[in-house]
Parts: sequence; structure tokens; C-alpha cells
Amino acid sequence: MAKPASSRCNLKCRYCFYLDKPENKPMDDATLEAFIRQQIAAQPGPEVHFAWQGGEPTLCGIDFYRRAVALQQRYGQGKRIHNAFQTNGVLINDEWCRFFRDNGWLVGISLDGPPELHDTFRVNRRGNPTHHKVMAAIERLCACQVPFNLLTVVNQLNSQQPEKMYRYLRARGTPFLQFIPLVEQDNPASVTDQQWGDFLNRVFDIWVKEDIGRVFVQLFDSTLGVWCGYPSQMCSLAETCGHAFALEANGDLYQCDHFVYPAYRLGNIHQTPLTAMNHSEAARAFSQHKRATLSEACRNCAARRLCNGDCPKHRREGKSVLCDGYRAFFRHSAPHMRVMRDLIRQHRSPVELMMLLRRSG
Repeated sequence: MAKPASSRCNLKCRYCFYLDKPENKPMDDATLEAFIRQQIAAQPGPEVHFAWQGGEPTLCGIDFYRRAVALQQRYGQGKRIHNAFQTNGVLINDEWCRFFRDNGWLVGISLDGPPELHDTFRVNRRGNPTHHKVMAAIERLCACQVPFNLLTVVNQLNSQQPEKMYRYLRARGTPFLQFIPLVEQDNPASVTDQQWGDFLNRVFDIWVKEDIGRVFVQLFDSTLGVWCGYPSQMCSLAETCGHAFALEANGDLYQCDHFVYPAYRLGNIHQTPLTAMNHSEAARAFSQHKRATLSEACRNCAARRLCNGDCPKHRREGKSVLCDGYRAFFRHSAPHMRVMRDLIRQHRSPVELMMLLRRSG
């Protein structure tokens, strides 16, 4: 996950955990070239993935990403290159949309619900609302046929209106939704475990009756995958943390975007190649730390295979602060997950579950 603008952002969201430091400079061309070359070299398969995040990555300007595409073509060695771009949408105009479309980029755009919910927390630096600008960006993406998904931070406020939230989001022009729980110490906007579980259950109740195969909620899809015997699609619920590094604009590489602290710095790509840092003892140890530090209660929990103790960032005294919420969701969804799993094993579509539910009333 590359952060070419570092923590710089054009918004001042009231719940954001980033510290926007004015002294942070955008990624220079030498660092960009080193990153592109090393990222491609570090992935031996036929496909290579790049993820651009922030802060707000549009602050680097569109020409920065044109140079990135040119470098990907130069060093690509015939591999298929995928780019994902996460943005708040405020600066997205027609030129950006044409760039995304012409180069096949996937866009993740942040939207926390309808205006009265989104604008409570997502404001610009003058404290003004931003929902109308995000919606304008979404309309442009739709008009230009750019594939995008919606990234929604579930907080203390919008978690209390799950049905309204879900129906609003699914009508915005994309079937791909991600719900991200806000969990920050001493932040009153954080969602509680009970609110998180209730939100998921009430959204799931709509989805399972109306939208299987039509709307793709990342957590629901990932949970079904685990029921079918696959590892979680979500790093937060995976058995180990993996190697989802965060690259700062100056070339510093950190273990994870949630752990951009000195103790978790692996090195700098100008001194040590990405491949070497990926295979370092520090990276391997961090990867296993999540599993090694599971509490005894987690090890003996029936839901362990589904959540693996959640993200270490969310743990307090060895247990996730969202534990009860996740367990409530896994219990609530289990009967339907079991049916969908069995349908898939019979080479049938899980969409059939919706018809079964309609027949049963």
C-alpha cells in the first residue's frame, strides 16, 4: 500500500487517525521509480498489484500517476498490472475519470452514508460539508464507466441506522461495498462492539433476502468463503497478518498501515530492496505475531476460524474490542451461511437461498 502523498489530506475528518504534518513531502520521481521497479520484481507471478492510498493520493496530481503508469509499462516484463486507488473523491473531475478508465484502474471512494450522516464527520479544512462533492465524483465515475467500490467507515452515529445506510449505499451505482469499523482509543465516534454486531446483522438480514449475487459486501463474501474452506479475504480476520506493507512517500517501509511507528519500520527502499525486506526476519515475526499472541479465550472460541482474534490494532488486553459484535454476527449469519455453502458444494448458486426464504415466508 503506497502513500505517495504521505499523510497529507484536503479534508479534516473528525475521526481520522492520521496526523497531517505539513512537512511531509509528496513522493519524488526517484522514489516512485524505485517503488515501481521493486514492486514488480518482488511479485514473481503473472500479475502485479499496486494500491495507492493516503492521506489523499489525488494531492500528488494526475501527472504523477501518468508517470507511474509509464514506469509500470517500462518495468512490467509483460505482466498484467492492476492498480487500485483509494480517495475521498473531492478532487475527482472528468480528467481523473478518463485516466482511471483508460488505464483500467479500480477506484475506492469513501462515503459514510447520506448527507446528514456523512457530513457529521467528513468535512473540509474549513469545516464545510463534503457529501455533495463525493456524490459529484461518483456521478462522474458512473458516467465514465470507471469501476469503483464504496468504502464506508461505520461509526457511533451511522451504525444506528443500518437499514437506511445499506439501502442508500447500494443505490449509488456500484454493487461493491466495504464496511470499516471505526475503532480508535479515546475517540467518542468509535463504534461499540454491540453497535457493530447489530449493524452487521440488520444489514445482513436485508442482503440475504434481497441481494445475494447482486450486491457484494466484503465481510459477507469473506465469511462465506471461510465457510467454504478458503482463507479470509480480509487481512483483519486472517490467521496471520501477512505482508501488507505500507510505503511512505520518502521510501520508508512499515509492517502495516495501522502500525506506521518507528518500531515497525523495516527500512527504506533506497537502501534495501522490497524483496529483501519482505523476506526479513522482522517481517516474518510480525506476520506470526497475530497468531502467537491469541488469548486463551480466543484459542478456544468457536468463532476463531472466522475472525482469528481480529486485527491486532483492535485488541485490548488480548481481546478485540469488537469481539462480541463479531460473534453476534457469526451466530446470526451461520444458518444462512451453511445453506449457501451447501448450495455451492452442490454446484448450485447461493442465490437460490433467496427463493427458499421467500417460499418460507
